[in-house]
Amino acid sequence: MNTLVAVAIAPLGVGDELAEHVSEVVHVIRKSGLPNRTNSMFTEIEGDWDEVMRVVKEATFVLAEKGIRTEVVLKADVRPGFSNMMEQKVAKVDDILGA
Repeated sequence: MNTLVAVAIAPLGVGDELAEHVSEVVHVIRKSGLPNRTNSMFTEIEGDWDEVMRVVKEATFVLAEKGIRTEVVLKADVRPGFSNMMEQKVAKVDDILGA
């Protein structure tokens, strides 16, 4: 079933600068082969529910397995019969706005 998630996976207790740890998380997501897009707050991942959740788990555990306390914030849109929603949702809004 097609699933689009917005996920933020972040280390806790490692100081003020998180980019090094976050880049490890994003690397796992990008090498998954699933469509994904990273912005300043979240990474979106789209695909089959089980595949997306497997990637979220792997990306979380890249930090947790190092003994780093890890926080996960996840929002999911499960929409049967649809695909490429990461692009189509934005395109619909842009069309309405005349962009």
